[in-house]
This record gives sequence, C-alpha cells and structure tokens, in this order.
Amino acid sequence: MAKMTQEEAKVYVEGLMARAHAAAKVAEKFTQERVDELVGAIAYEMTREDVKAELAKLALEETELGDIPSKIGKIQKKVKGVYRDIKFKKTVGVCEEYPERGLRRMFKPVGVVGALVPSTQPEMLPICTALFAIKARDAVVFSPHPRGKMTTLTTVEKIRAILKKYDAPEDLLICSEVVNMPVSNEIMAQADLVVATGGAGMVKAAYSSGTPAYGVGAGNDNVVCDDTADLKFAAHTTHVSKIADLAAGCSCDNSLVIFESVYDAFVKELKAEGGYLCSAEEKAKIQKAIFPTWPENNTINRDIVAKPIDVIGKIAGIDFPEGTEFIMVEETGSGFDFPLSGEKLCLVVTLYKEKDLDACIARVNANQEYSGAGHGACIYTTNDDNLIKFATETYTSRVNCNMPNSQANTGTWEAGYPFSPSLGCGTWGGNSASENVDLKYYMNNTWVATPINGKEPSDEELFGDLKLK
Repeated sequence: MAKMTQEEAKVYVEGLMARAHAAAKVAEKFTQERVDELVGAIAYEMTREDVKAELAKLALEETELGDIPSKIGKIQKKVKGVYRDIKFKKTVGVCEEYPERGLRRMFKPVGVVGALVPSTQPEMLPICTALFAIKARDAVVFSPHPRGKMTTLTTVEKIRAILKKYDAPEDLLICSEVVNMPVSNEIMAQADLVVATGGAGMVKAAYSSGTPAYGVGAGNDNVVCDDTADLKFAAHTTHVSKIADLAAGCSCDNSLVIFESVYDAFVKELKAEGGYLCSAEEKAKIQKAIFPTWPENNTINRDIVAKPIDVIGKIAGIDFPEGTEFIMVEETGSGFDFPLSGEKLCLVVTLYKEKDLDACIARVNANQEYSGAGHGACIYTTNDDNLIKFATETYTSRVNCNMPNSQANTGTWEAGYPFSPSLGCGTWGGNSASENVDLKYYMNNTWVATPINGKEPSDEELFGDLKLK
C-alpha cells in the first residue's frame, strides 16, 4: 500500500478523474444501440469459462477468502442476472411515457462513479458495476480493497480490453493502482456519485465525503423456522446458503431462530446436513476464536473469515469430526454481551429456541438492532399469514421465504429481486436506499411535462368519502 499525503492523493486522483470525465463526455453521446452493444459484449466475454476460472483463482489466492467454485458461480449468476435485468431497458432519450399525465422521462448519466470494492467481491462486483455504468453512460473509477487489489485491477483491465475491442473509450473504467485511505477518500470526494459496498467504516466514509452516495449496511441475516416448515428442506437449504463462498457474503445465515415445538427435530435435520452442535465449552472457544478481543470490542478475527472448517478448528482448538460442513452454537441473548448474536462471516451459525412467531420476531429485531439492521431476513413457513406478519414486524429491506437466503438477496433465478452486489438497507442500516442498488441508481432523471386537460377536483370529489368528526 503506497504511502501518500492527502495533497499527493488529491493530485493523483485528479488525473484519474480527468481521464474518466473525458471518456464520459464521449459516452454521453452514445446511441441506445451503441450502449447495448457494449453491455452485451462485456456480459458475454466476462462470463466465459476461462475468464471466470482465472478471476476466481486469483481472488482466492489474493484474498484467501471463500472457495473457487462459489466465486465462479457468483460471476456466472450475478453477471448474467444483471445483464438479463438491464438488457432491454431504455436509457437513452425518452425512456418512459405517461400520456394521461402529460409526462415523459429521460435518463441522463450521473458522470463519474466512485466505486468502492470490498475484499469479498473483488472479481464479481466490478463486472456488475461496469454493466450498470456503461448502460447508464457513466464512467467509473474503482477504489479496490488492499486485500483484493490485483484481482480488481485484473478484472477492470479485462473489461477495458473489451471496450477497446469495440472502439469505445477504455477510460470509461479506471481502477486506481494506488490503494490507501487518502486515495479512497479523494475518489469519494471527487466523484459525481459514490457507490460503497463494504464494511461499516467504508460506508460511513462514503456518506461523509460530501458526494451523493449509495452505501450498503452491515449484514446479519437471521432465519426463522416455524412449526409449518418442511424441516428437511429448510435444513438442506440452510446448509446450501451457509456454506456459499465459505460464508464470505453479508447475506449468509448468521442465526437460526426456531420454534421450540420443532427445535429438536430441526437440529436433527441440520446435523444430517453436516452441522456440528457445539457443547457449552466448545461454544466458548468458538466465541473467543471469532471475537478474540471481546469484551473490549466486537471486532471479528480476520483470520477466521470465510475459512474452511479445519482452519476454524485449529484457531478454536477444537477437532471437528470428518464431514462437518458448518458449526452450530446455541444462544439465549442478543446484543454486545452476546457477540454470537451478530455478524460472524464464517461457517458458524447461532441457534435460538423461541416459543412462537412473536418471540421469533422479537429475537430477530433484537439481533439486528445490534448488528445488521435493515439488511435482510428469511423465514421457512407454509403459512402465508406468518410470512406477512414476519415481513410487517421486522425492520428489514428483504424478507425471503423458503429459499437459500445468501443467494436470494443479491438476485437469483428463483427470486425476483434485481440482481445487484450492493444491498441498500434503508434508514434502519444508515443507508439512503432500502432495496438493491441497480441500474436506476446510476442515472439522473429529466422529466418533460406538457399540458393536459386536467382540472381541480371539487371538495365533494376529494373529501366526500371521508367520515369526519
């Protein structure tokens, strides 16, 4: 990580921004056909088997987080999903018309986007961001995480080569080769828009930069299992969701909040899926391994994040049996005094036994008030009333039902959310967006109004149906 003064960083980033703004001026004149050609080429080329494998291997080698099959799968699904979502959307000229109101909407580029890339997504996020930005006719300056610098640089260079191949300005996408806090701060300060995906500190810095920003909150997704759920299915799907990329994602299942009437049966199914239930002594070791400085603070041990079971066992001093896929610990409380109620970013899931749905909702809200407010939650149920009650009474931007939680949040073929690597968590999580940050967030709007044959309604028309006291 190169050392720089803030003034040196300012000058360096000014050079990046000048190049990006020049490219953005060219892109501003692109036709819809030109935009669509570039976006299609990027999506196609970056999901080739050799490209996915190369980037996944590089990401694992550099970050030491997750596993190669999951990273290949992320590129495959998320990039193709984003392209599916945006392929036929108009972004040039008049894009939407509302004749009954005399309104037309035109989309315009925001200019240069400053994109902060987390260490957990150094390969997939830049591709998805590039698709959104090029479709919107923006340029992007990427600020990579120091732990994923070479992966992000390599990814961006591959996309730049595609732009060059199609005679488009390569500088529509620029990755900073200098990675330090002064440069990241300057990218945020000098960009026209910031999209920050990463830890709480990064997101706070984005909102404090003075530049319009979309940040994403911390994750701590809680999963409820009620007394109507298909327990075998729920256990299998929890397993799939929990081990994806070795729990590197912020949407992985952190706590299972289970009706007491099905608790023992569900735990039995989880064990059949490779879950190992810790004893009280082992739980204490696991907590110490994940949060070694608690109770001074609740900082997660980076050496345990997205690591295989044997590494977790070595750090915790536990010899897990062969076939262990994920680790389960039982808990009764929420908040700082119970650190396992928060986000863990590893193959450990916390179990709670609760009386009924009201108690489950209270537990989820307590856990997420401590960690992960607004991010997401899941419920396994066949009772739609329970689903709606859960969604109504939890403070979450996404509630998934009967599906792998960690995959669904960012988009999957089985869930209808927009595909996006950046998940807004609303004001609950300190964010300005409470949905997936997708294409529309990369564009400005120009509304065009023409006269309509409208008239002011009479008081009878407007208030006649009210029962006023």
